[in-house]
Amino acid sequence: MSIYYDDSRKVFHLQSEQSSYIIELVRGELPAHVYWGPKLEGIVQALNLVERCSFSPTYTMEDKKISLDTLPSEFPSYGNGDFREPALEVHLVDGTSVTNFLYKSHKINKGKPALKGLPSTYVENEAEAETLELYLQDDKTGLIAVLSYTVFNDQDVITRSVRIENQGKDNVVLKRVLSANVDFHDSEYDMLQLSGTWTRERHIYKRPLVPGIHRIDSKRGASSSTQNPFMALLAKDATEDHGEVYGFSLVYSGSFLAQAEVDPYGISRVGIGIQPFNFQWLLEPGESFQTPEAVLVRSSQGLGGLSRTYHRLYRTRLCRGEFRDRKRPILINNWEATYFNFNADKIKEIAQAGKDLGLELFVLDDGWFGKRDNDDSSLGDWVEDRNKLPEGLGKLGKDITAMGMEFGLWFEPEMVSPESDLYREHPDWCLHVPGHTRTLARQQLVLDLSRKDVCDYIVDSVSSVLSSAPITYVKWDMNRNMTEIGSALLPAERQRETAHRYILGLYDVLERIVTRFPHILFESCSGGGGRYDPGMLYYMPQTWTSDDSDAIERLKIQYGTSMVYPASSMCAHVSAVPNHQVHRITPLETRGHVAMSGNFGYELDMTKLTEAEREDIRKQVSEYKELRMLIQFGDFYRLLSPFEGNQTAWMFVSEDKKEAFATYFRVLAEPNAPLRRLRLKGLDPAKNYKLELNGEVYRGDELMHFGLTLPQLEGDFKSLLFVLKEV
Repeated sequence: MSIYYDDSRKVFHLQSEQSSYIIELVRGELPAHVYWGPKLEGIVQALNLVERCSFSPTYTMEDKKISLDTLPSEFPSYGNGDFREPALEVHLVDGTSVTNFLYKSHKINKGKPALKGLPSTYVENEAEAETLELYLQDDKTGLIAVLSYTVFNDQDVITRSVRIENQGKDNVVLKRVLSANVDFHDSEYDMLQLSGTWTRERHIYKRPLVPGIHRIDSKRGASSSTQNPFMALLAKDATEDHGEVYGFSLVYSGSFLAQAEVDPYGISRVGIGIQPFNFQWLLEPGESFQTPEAVLVRSSQGLGGLSRTYHRLYRTRLCRGEFRDRKRPILINNWEATYFNFNADKIKEIAQAGKDLGLELFVLDDGWFGKRDNDDSSLGDWVEDRNKLPEGLGKLGKDITAMGMEFGLWFEPEMVSPESDLYREHPDWCLHVPGHTRTLARQQLVLDLSRKDVCDYIVDSVSSVLSSAPITYVKWDMNRNMTEIGSALLPAERQRETAHRYILGLYDVLERIVTRFPHILFESCSGGGGRYDPGMLYYMPQTWTSDDSDAIERLKIQYGTSMVYPASSMCAHVSAVPNHQVHRITPLETRGHVAMSGNFGYELDMTKLTEAEREDIRKQVSEYKELRMLIQFGDFYRLLSPFEGNQTAWMFVSEDKKEAFATYFRVLAEPNAPLRRLRLKGLDPAKNYKLELNGEVYRGDELMHFGLTLPQLEGDFKSLLFVLKEV
């Protein structure tokens, strides 16, 4: 067992591989957070850790010892003496918002139940995990809050979610329902977040906690490139390899909130869940509301240990389908080669050139449908453009597969262009508010996926195309965020449900399509990494990491992304120089080494390469095929941070530690530079490893503690690649 209940002390003890999480029912009714840290054999109690402070209200008129204002709570609600940010806020029929949720019962079961209508982590057999459900009730309203905790037995992972059930007789409006709340007993932490914008997503920022609220969020209708639905608290002495680190990741693709609040007494309250801003949900008697899943990870091995736990969990127990454990193909995408200006002959020339260099998949990007000669029209009209493709997608796909290449296709199914047949026929199908301007972004509007008829149209139209050609890959794009969030079909009292209903509709669409086409590898995209979140990985095991394909910019983007997401989910391509985003010129070798650190591909015109470039690419492709399984499914270690200096390095180690691959990047040349050594990580200290670069043999402890001596490099934007194999 991994979940224990001591009835005499009213304590729940959740034990993962190396961690304990303890909940006490104070007075037998208040679920208090006691402990989350290194694994304990015994238990401690909340009442020994907290006393009522001056000016804090007492829990009851009779009990002067307890105040909800200082009690570390598992599920704080608004209005009854806890002045910190709540996990739940409601609007009741009498106009008030006060609730008081008390323990009624619990269940402990083996395994892990799925969340209805929402993506979540899973188990393949019930022995992998145990789940605790705490049933809390507010007697006045009849509301039930079911707090769900799943403990993975062999990983330091606890997943949490909340289900609110209305068992009363009146309607209730949910204003705020977070998925998880954790009250730490001190505030000696730094908060780490992944922030940025389009073309510079998921940069790492760290700041100390001080009194007040530290918040990251999205109000964009998508998880966004501005903030990622992840945060971590780091002990003051925590580093990449050592120290206590606590991670919070939300399995959700819409607007979210993640925050840490430090109260006057040094308690740090962390909450994560659906964005409360512009959200509400009308819960009628007999109905329930399910929050998304929050994935909580603790590591005593610093950020590296935290990341490898998330990588392993998300790669094997969040991603699904045929491609979860399969090697991913090396592709060539025509977007930066042609943009909208192509015909069938040009596409086949690029595909053949790619095939000649060892590539495995050709992807036809935007511009193949409707009258799509620029981004002003045709989204929603998923019918092939016979001017560009006279014989249709089916014939083009057969011609490309006849070369020995697989065939893939780009879609943007969640959008509609005002200049389209779909919009002219159904102008009410987009998100809009009557009487208000319909704001355009990239000359497009967002379809209203809270509507079943819209969802059915997307499923049917996309399925029709996928059935018409030998397609084995889809790039699913989403290139704008939500404005005028309203639905023509929802009544006034439910309009603020639209954004969340959109996400539920999206998940329904994705579930139907990926189930119908299990042989297709789906890759998510949102102007690059604008919806790079665990929710999308449940349906699509890889994501276009960023529209910025510049190798140097990608160092920070891919390094930051690796905090949570495995390399098997990161798509990285070699593009032409000068780079189309930042106009930088970098060596082809460096571009290759950066892109080889994820799912590898190219995004340039293969027909315009010099013979030297062709030979270099042939070598890169051959090298990646040798290393592919190690990169996509090995353990990832960060060695040098691009956020801390002029150098970056990372490496991959096989599970059996018999093979490793490391890359080193030096951004700008230095005059009279010092000699440097690169210390590796994750190897077996007792094994001998042969370095393919020079044939020398080194012991694992030597490589990790003394390191590899780096040669002097000449020029800017240089890189080195090291392959190690046990001998």
